[in-house]
Amino acid sequence: MLRLGIEPEARLRIRRQLLGWYDQNRRDLPWRRSRDPYAIWVSEIMLQQTRVAVVVDRYQAFMARFPTLLSLALATEQEVLALWSGLGYYRRARMLHKAAQFVASQHEGNVPSTSAELRLLPGIGSYTAAAVASIAHGEAVPVIDGNVERVLCRLQGWEAVGRSGAAVQRRRVDTVVAQLLDPRRPGDFNQAMMELGATVCTPRNPQCLVCPLAPDCITRGEHKTEARPRMLSKEVSYALSVRTGSTPGHVNREVLLEQRPDTTTVMPGLWQLPVLRETDVPDSDLRMTVRHAIMQVNYYVRIRTVFEGDVEKLTVADGRRCWVPLFNAAGMALTGLTRKVLSRAHLLPVAPIDSILMQTVDEP
Repeated sequence: MLRLGIEPEARLRIRRQLLGWYDQNRRDLPWRRSRDPYAIWVSEIMLQQTRVAVVVDRYQAFMARFPTLLSLALATEQEVLALWSGLGYYRRARMLHKAAQFVASQHEGNVPSTSAELRLLPGIGSYTAAAVASIAHGEAVPVIDGNVERVLCRLQGWEAVGRSGAAVQRRRVDTVVAQLLDPRRPGDFNQAMMELGATVCTPRNPQCLVCPLAPDCITRGEHKTEARPRMLSKEVSYALSVRTGSTPGHVNREVLLEQRPDTTTVMPGLWQLPVLRETDVPDSDLRMTVRHAIMQVNYYVRIRTVFEGDVEKLTVADGRRCWVPLFNAAGMALTGLTRKVLSRAHLLPVAPIDSILMQTVDEP
């Protein structure tokens, strides 16, 4: 029989144990040093489907460039995408930018303080709205992400369900987390639940011996879950074409980049290397190989050195192309793969932040 509720005495004990553990063990993350709703909002958008270790440096660079909501609202989309390059899921950056412009024009630059008001902004769903409202303003509203759901399912002894039962399971989780939420410290409680799932109650090999909720947990270990879908594999090849260019007073090197069409569904408007017509690359022309993964696809990438005169013959034109001085390339809205390749080829004038998506598998 499913346990659908938690007794009042157990609720108080769980809150006390969880918050005590959080006070002693929480990670020192840059966004936790602020109660600024804008800063918390940026961090929550970046953390969606992306590992904390990847976000930390990107967040700091982003906030250094756009320290206030108004500075973000006044930026161009290409400037925003350039700072987002490597984080992936670029729609997040576009919607964050649009929402900042909306707040600047409609709310005099003041981020709404309640979860209900926040949900009215472009690109903000119930999770982000609850996180910002509870952490920045102390609204007693629960935050539920994958980590929280896993902790509660194990606590209650619930096995994972398929798509047909997902809605019912979510209602159960909503009920239990609403019972457990500490009304005195809702922001800390929400962060503690997410922290516990990220560091202790992990998907595989949970550390039950040090878990503050172990005395009240029914599962005490991994619970039955559906098998993850297998990663797909795909081979792709790109041209790396560099020439010597000149600007007034300078001689510099330029790289050929192509802007992805705005009509494409994946990474529209970002800049990448030209795609080769042939996937196979002769060993004599092979510059490097790279493994790169996006979502459920592993890309096995070949990079070929292509001279300027051979570009049209060897590549497929699928967007606006231009020769870009290498000292300008680092500040452009490059795809994560392109930034990775240029970095490994030692063509970027400054070392970029090595930020890859959560699912990315790098070369060994």
